[in-house]
Amino acid sequence: MTVRVMETEDLDSVMEIENEAFSPPWTKEGFFTFLIREDTLFLTAEDKSGIVGYAGLLMVLDEAEILNIAVRHDRRKEGIGHFLMQSLLLLSGESGIHTIHLEVRESNHSARRLYARHGFKEVGLRRSYYTDPTEDAVLMTRQSE
Repeated sequence: MTVRVMETEDLDSVMEIENEAFSPPWTKEGFFTFLIREDTLFLTAEDKSGIVGYAGLLMVLDEAEILNIAVRHDRRKEGIGHFLMQSLLLLSGESGIHTIHLEVRESNHSARRLYARHGFKEVGLRRSYYTDPTEDAVLMTRQSE
């Protein structure tokens, strides 16, 4: 398994994962818009079968926000999300990021456990933040030392 910086040529594979993982999903154009920015970091995880997951964050000064992280449905529970998160944290730390924020669907217990294992703490709630279906977002933050 390797993790590398996402390229525009990866978007078709990434969109397959995005469409199965999120409702509503990002558009291909939305991904492209973020990929060409200099204040973002998007990674893909891939093996001999191709891209099996991705993650991205937006950086502002010494803070960042995780925009998305997803693993192909048939490859979940193999540690790919953990590997992507470790890589994001390492690379963002090398870029001077000390605080990372994210929001996650309240019902997404596996993602919340992943984030907690990586030092994220639940710090708030955004009521009815998500649509399709409507659901609260749990706000989480990680401070590095």
